[in-house]
Amino acid sequence: MRGVDVSGRHNVRLLGGGKSPTVVLAHGFGCDQNLWRLVAPVLAERFRVVLFDHVGAGKSDVSAWSAERYSTLDAYADDVLALCAALDLRDVVLVGHSVSAMIAVLAANREPERFAKLVLLTPSPRYIDDDGYRGGFSRADIDELLDSLDANYLGWSAAMAPVIMGVPDRPELGAELEDSFCRTDPAIAAVFARVTFLSDNRADLPAVSVPTLVVQTAPDAIAPPEVGRYVHEHIPGSRLVTLDASGHCPQLSAPAATAEAIAAFAGT
Repeated sequence: MRGVDVSGRHNVRLLGGGKSPTVVLAHGFGCDQNLWRLVAPVLAERFRVVLFDHVGAGKSDVSAWSAERYSTLDAYADDVLALCAALDLRDVVLVGHSVSAMIAVLAANREPERFAKLVLLTPSPRYIDDDGYRGGFSRADIDELLDSLDANYLGWSAAMAPVIMGVPDRPELGAELEDSFCRTDPAIAAVFARVTFLSDNRADLPAVSVPTLVVQTAPDAIAPPEVGRYVHEHIPGSRLVTLDASGHCPQLSAPAATAEAIAAFAGT
């Protein structure tokens, strides 16, 4: 796939004048690259930064989306690898937020030579509790969440965005996330939600061979601290940082601390 095709397909934007390493920022469910707006310019002072939208999100080429293709996280990992290849990106520091943390894991496991480091921001390899594992939700919780999303996506967005953002004293941030959700096609959101909340990538963690930083917050209603510790403990040699921040989107609620954690790890 040619670089120009990938750039248009994913609404790619390049920031910064540095050449190595290249920091690629991958957004989570219901979001687009705009959620990096407070972090990307800070990182661009030191690194070349690549912003993009997953197919179906933001200003991506929505005609490239299909429910069949994007029914697993593998397709999103394929897209990340295609983007890196088309833009001839090497020595990449791939930053994945939320579900994109597991997309980053899958991409790095397939082509570890492409990546210098991974940063997994508020990751979760499995949202549903299991024997000996706490993901934060029961299967009934997730089924109810998905049913609510199907029945009334706009209502679901209004109810869930403040919970996910996790900073009730700053309602404007919850409103920004709600607006991001509402810009997403409900049919696309429904498929991506199932992929996000029903996936189990725990078995992929031990295979990560790329130096990895796990960044979590406490509290986080979507990925509690036990999940971050689990990811850290199952990725060999990884580091764990807990930001002095609340909620699932610290790139908005604590952008300075988030940028500092990414830059410190990327630059070492």
